[in-house]
Amino acid sequence: MTRILSKNENVVAVQPKILSYNKKQEFEYAGAAGGFIDKHGYPFCRGRILNFVEQDLGQYNTCHEIFWASGACMAVKSNEFFKVGGFDADFFAHMEEIDLCWRWKNAGKSIMYTNESKIYHVGGGTLSYESPRKTFLNYRNNLWMIHKNYAGKSPLFMKIFIRLLLDQLSFYRLIILGQFRNAISIFKAHLNYYSSLKTLHQKRKKIKKTTFSRMKGYFKKSIVWEFFILQNRTFKKLQF
Repeated sequence: MTRILSKNENVVAVQPKILSYNKKQEFEYAGAAGGFIDKHGYPFCRGRILNFVEQDLGQYNTCHEIFWASGACMAVKSNEFFKVGGFDADFFAHMEEIDLCWRWKNAGKSIMYTNESKIYHVGGGTLSYESPRKTFLNYRNNLWMIHKNYAGKSPLFMKIFIRLLLDQLSFYRLIILGQFRNAISIFKAHLNYYSSLKTLHQKRKKIKKTTFSRMKGYFKKSIVWEFFILQNRTFKKLQF
């Protein structure tokens, strides 16, 4: 990872292959083989789309530019880290690394994945995967990072409006599955987003933004549509 950083002036962060500590032939949820993002701001990975995790069969054994590097393990250039303000402490946990990487992307920097380094990660160490608190942070922080960093053909309010509608579909899905506390967490995440608008607007003004769709690691389609409707569960089935 450090070799890639030292040889490439514009590369500011590198992520290794992240495998599961408990199932060592599988990718780990938090990063897998590098992070990407769809047109609605949903993050996913090579090797992990939504909750579907692939086995590592060598299919992602390439050094590849990505949209975001996982906070589970990444090497960064310290001067570039502080230049964009580091992690946003208000996030507490979950997606703070994607927010950071998006700011780097806005600054024209590159983020890489390499298979030449790998780690085994124990997932859910901060909060369990079923935790309502984790659900709250994922949904709220996702809205926060979009509000802070997004720029594109669609105005920000339209991008947020579409995400809020998609989140409502997730709310009803959790209700149907009987996960009532997690469903309520989505509702609380939206309320917290509304109450944070003034602070988010101030943060947004400080970030010089570039067009979202021109960034490496951007997926021009909806990953939700691909996953649930088209049944494309692996990264290689996606058409970039």
